[in-house]
Amino acid sequence: MEFSDAEVERYARHLVLREVGGPGQQKLKAARVLVVGAGGLGAPVSLYLAAAGVGTIILVDPDAVDASNLQRQVIYDEADLGRPKVEAAAERLGLLNPHVEVRGVRAALTERNARELVVEADLVLDGTDDFATRFAVNAACVAEGRPLVSGAIGRWTGQVGVFGSAPCYRCLVPEIPPDAETCSAVGVVGALAGVIGSMMALEAIKLITGAGEPLAGRLLIFDGLSGETRTVRVGADPACEVCGR
Repeated sequence: MEFSDAEVERYARHLVLREVGGPGQQKLKAARVLVVGAGGLGAPVSLYLAAAGVGTIILVDPDAVDASNLQRQVIYDEADLGRPKVEAAAERLGLLNPHVEVRGVRAALTERNARELVVEADLVLDGTDDFATRFAVNAACVAEGRPLVSGAIGRWTGQVGVFGSAPCYRCLVPEIPPDAETCSAVGVVGALAGVIGSMMALEAIKLITGAGEPLAGRLLIFDGLSGETRTVRVGADPACEVCGR
């Protein structure tokens, strides 16, 4: 897979990295990534994946841009108010990097369509804020053998993890918590979405290029108020209804 002169110049800082180089950049160009949710986390995720040169980005989101989104969803501006998020985001990503193919799917990911969306990608990133969607994404990733980068934010705290066939996301969250709350209910500081979304994009780049040690079977928890992080192991649950044996 050859790079044009424009691409060589664009990706120069990747090409000189020992862990990426030409072979890693070729893997990025060949990769197909599904981003579920074009909101607070999906915005920085998709921006950094497009900037990195991921060849195909599939965005899935049913919503339109609302004024309350602009506090943290940095891919949009006021001119996008009322537009479908996937349409506005795809346009922005095309302007950022014309060498990347962006496909927008204006739909909610559910148990019915999850597998047909997931199977089209090599890697899935989920930044949605409801557990029904998270569970559907996870089940489809396990069924289709796709790695899953999962991120979540609320108030001042965020987390990132990488899940595979086992442990899967349901090993971490077996059931929907009775006190589950969304960002619209509890609030979230906008910059936190940038921190966690960037971490998700970094994990995706590591997985695609084979660089470093991904957060596989681990969960990184970031406390924005204290500026501290901690990482905990996530073990495979033999009784997990999705990946348990």
